[in-house]
Amino acid sequence: MTAISHTGPTTQAPAPPPRRRRTPIAPYLLLVPTIAVLLLALGYPLVWQFWTSTQKFGLAQQFGRPPEFVGLANYTTLFTDPQTWAVVGRSIAFCLVNAAVTVVVGVLVALLMNAVGTVTRLILQVAMLLAWAMPVIASMTVWIWLFDWHRGVVNWLLTQLGLDFTNHNWLEQPLSFYFVATVIVVWMSVPFVAFSVYAGLTRISEEVMEAAALDGASPAQRFFSITMPMIRPVLMIVALLQVIWDLRVFAQIKMLQDAGAPTSSTDLLGTYIYRLGVGSSDFGMASALSIFVLVLTVALSFFYVMHLMKEEDA
Repeated sequence: MTAISHTGPTTQAPAPPPRRRRTPIAPYLLLVPTIAVLLLALGYPLVWQFWTSTQKFGLAQQFGRPPEFVGLANYTTLFTDPQTWAVVGRSIAFCLVNAAVTVVVGVLVALLMNAVGTVTRLILQVAMLLAWAMPVIASMTVWIWLFDWHRGVVNWLLTQLGLDFTNHNWLEQPLSFYFVATVIVVWMSVPFVAFSVYAGLTRISEEVMEAAALDGASPAQRFFSITMPMIRPVLMIVALLQVIWDLRVFAQIKMLQDAGAPTSSTDLLGTYIYRLGVGSSDFGMASALSIFVLVLTVALSFFYVMHLMKEEDA
């Protein structure tokens, strides 16, 4: 008989711990020059601006007199002045209204480009590209001529339609001034929004839209249930950029003021900083208001940034 040997349970040697994958250093080293340039180009002016905001820096300091450190006195003086809060309120209202109107008109133009034929779409795209690429000074010169109170085309057209707009000064009253400014700013900003949204619309599958139409979905249902969710990331980005740009608008307001508008009732943050710094040679106060504009920009865009971060994590 063959003896059957019985052995105990075999023990396996423990598996070696997984080897940690080394993180390559080369990509981080390649980022160092870019980060250094950003810190020098953005960090240094920001630090200098904040330091200037804590000093008495006026006309005498430009001719060599050492600046006087005043701490937060510039901020206290600035924000106890009712004129500052009036400018802040006008700027926020102007920013939000212009950003909303620009996004709505831009989306409508993008939908129009997506619906028309190739020839019409090319004409629209070329026209918007020319409007977007036109220098601000050149376009503002044309707009000021169009709304001129004596020889303006707008007054002439409205008068021909039977309305009494002879020698009407659009820039004299704040309400009509901001209407003109809104028309100009929206006209300059719509092409960017329209092109961005149109690029998002081209990513929507035609098969999905056709299937929804066959299921009985109306055009409004297809827009709000399919189109809007698909282009929502694009809308969030362009809305954020519009809020930032419209809060910092300067050239359009300054040129309209130079054309005959009263500055005290039409100042926004950009022109008010200019008047404090260049006009009054109070660069300490202008720097303090500039720091406040930076904080205000971050506060207004905080909701959009947090929403974008949540969408990235989802």
